Amino acid sequence: MSVASAETAGSSRFGVVLAGCLTALTIPLSIASPAVGIPAIRDALGGSPAALSWIINAYLLTYGCTTLVAGGLADLHGRRRIWILGGALFALVTGLIPLMPDVAWINVLRLLQGMAASAAFAGAMASLAQVFDGQARARVFSLIGTTFGAGAAGGPLLAGGLIDALGWEWVFFLPALLAALTVPLVALSSAESRNAGSPRLDWLGAITFMLALGSLTYAMIVVPERGLLHPQTLVLLALSVVLLGVFIAVERSHRTPLLDLGLFRNRRFVGVQILAAAPAFSYVVLLVVLPAGFIGVEGLRPTEAGLAMAALSAPLLVVPLVAGYLLRWIPARTLCCAGLLIGALGLAWLAQVFQFPSVRWMPMLVIGIGIGLPWGIMDGLAVSVVGKEQAGMAAGIFNAMRLAGDSIALALVGIMLSARIGGDMMLEAGVVARAAVHRLSMGDLGGAVEALPGVSRTALAQAYMEAVRGQLFVLSMATVLTAIVLGYLLREEVEPGLSRGSQ
Repeated sequence: MSVASAETAGSSRFGVVLAGCLTALTIPLSIASPAVGIPAIRDALGGSPAALSWIINAYLLTYGCTTLVAGGLADLHGRRRIWILGGALFALVTGLIPLMPDVAWINVLRLLQGMAASAAFAGAMASLAQVFDGQARARVFSLIGTTFGAGAAGGPLLAGGLIDALGWEWVFFLPALLAALTVPLVALSSAESRNAGSPRLDWLGAITFMLALGSLTYAMIVVPERGLLHPQTLVLLALSVVLLGVFIAVERSHRTPLLDLGLFRNRRFVGVQILAAAPAFSYVVLLVVLPAGFIGVEGLRPTEAGLAMAALSAPLLVVPLVAGYLLRWIPARTLCCAGLLIGALGLAWLAQVFQFPSVRWMPMLVIGIGIGLPWGIMDGLAVSVVGKEQAGMAAGIFNAMRLAGDSIALALVGIMLSARIGGDMMLEAGVVARAAVHRLSMGDLGGAVEALPGVSRTALAQAYMEAVRGQLFVLSMATVLTAIVLGYLLREEVEPGLSRGSQ
């Protein structure tokens, strides 16, 4: 049973929602904006392709690994407390990142930043689930989805403008300032709530879960550079399987487990976890891959790359709110599946016209509209297939699946891009250099030319464009398959505005 303090009735709902939106805004800004900033960071501080890729991967790694633990801590020790602590740590660490002397130190702080972000977001979502029910909850979470989308939509463009005007450092200073504003707002407007009894956290389960997911995510991160069959990759994958088995055994024997494994007998709960990972293949990878190519291969300035990304992300400013409104008449299952199918259509269309900048904004707009439909629904759906007392856990596992999906998708796309580029280069030039292939797969055409001076810049650029086009077709097929699976798993659903306790 969830117990809130006597302040609950007097807490400011507007303030809580505003604080939740600000928290949601910082998450995509911390993913999409640094992706645009990597070329500027490389120019300023240097760094190998592997080290630079960790600017993105480090954040995803710790966010995904710690979000379930953060949700458990929020349920047990106070949802507002975890929200405030996470937000304060996020503001501090993010503000320090631009002051670091090299990429290695940036990556260390990005690891801490991901942990802080997971605590802030899990605390925020669990707190909002305590304050709102029914259609009010559906509207609030659709607003959260829209705000999250605003960060994704505005992130690349805003980052490009900040880099051109003030330098790459402001890609981090801005989220730090937003987080610093959010912390006092949470303290003033949100009431504390925690589960009655507050048993001790299942620390053995927490540690094994973090290690299992961390091993899997790290394996996915090193695959593009070292290959799927490299001994390090195989050891990490095997370790993740063993640790997952240990985690399951621990959870089955624990009186108050970190994750209630019985929930996986609920088909809708499983569907929600798959839904969490769906945007990774249809949208998130594009936020990382496309700006790198626009800047590094096509030669656009950061601001121009941000503008080129606007068509992809701008629909997320509007469509999630529309989706929340449509829930009055259309089931969430229908909206989610329809959105993914629309996104798949856009991906296939983009593959056909990717080499034509004047028209590719149209399929990018279609992709954004498609992903915007589930985007405004899934966070509310995640906390509505369980009771209120499990809201933190539900938000935690949902975001763990979301970030694990992002890491796996980015790794798989890196593998396939490298394989396709390597094959094309062998056909075009009769030579393959792993360093050149890896640099080109990250959009670093200049680095690839330096690594292969005997291959023309035009041939390398063409190899990159063809590899991206082939990858877009693969992503389209994966999105269609996901929509079909979700259509089965989410039938007879609980509407996102309803919890089991409110039915």
